[in-house]
Amino acid sequence: MFKQFNIHHDRCAMKVGTDGVLLGAWADIKRATQILDIGCGSGLITLMAAQRSKAHVTGLEIDAIAAEQAQENCQASPFAKRTTIIHEDLKTFYPNKKFDCILSNPPFFAETLLPPDKRRATARHTQELTYSTLIENARRLMLPNTMFHVILPYTILNHFISLCSINGLSLLRQTNVITSPRKTPKRVLLTFTNNISATHPTQDTLLLSDKNGNRSYDYTQLTKDFYLDRNV
Repeated sequence: MFKQFNIHHDRCAMKVGTDGVLLGAWADIKRATQILDIGCGSGLITLMAAQRSKAHVTGLEIDAIAAEQAQENCQASPFAKRTTIIHEDLKTFYPNKKFDCILSNPPFFAETLLPPDKRRATARHTQELTYSTLIENARRLMLPNTMFHVILPYTILNHFISLCSINGLSLLRQTNVITSPRKTPKRVLLTFTNNISATHPTQDTLLLSDKNGNRSYDYTQLTKDFYLDRNV
């Protein structure tokens, strides 16, 4: 499926999708040494982070079956020695180290009817991992000058920024994700930091498809190190 690793996700409640690929390719992780992927699912973002850096990457997953498959995916990859999958709830995760980079593609369908499958509900909805819980615990696990990268629905942008501000996290970077020309943003990629001297945040836009429905140049360039070809 990807250039340097394979992802099997048949036993995971949430499958590989564009959101995870975007976050894994977009986040600035070049200087990181210890990376945490909160809610790692199949291990996609964990492996993308390992491919893009020299850091050790820890994937944290509350679902036992998904964690098992993520572990298998990592062990079968070239990055097995730099990846660790842990099956645990974020709220009870107290490792003997902290992290200088944290990534999360969190559940976000808080306002919709819950699906009947409990595992899928946990993966997709904020009932198990609220935004406040995510932010508070990410803050607890940070080293000084840690960067915290997330992808979210654009509609909750201001709410999430406010929650981060309450927890002492400043916005560094914002990329609004637009699926096609003349559409409003559907997702937003955000980077926060606990560095109190953070500068004014940057903001830009990423267009995924051109007017003909083909993958845009910017999206192709962003993901070229991962996708096998332009049409994946």
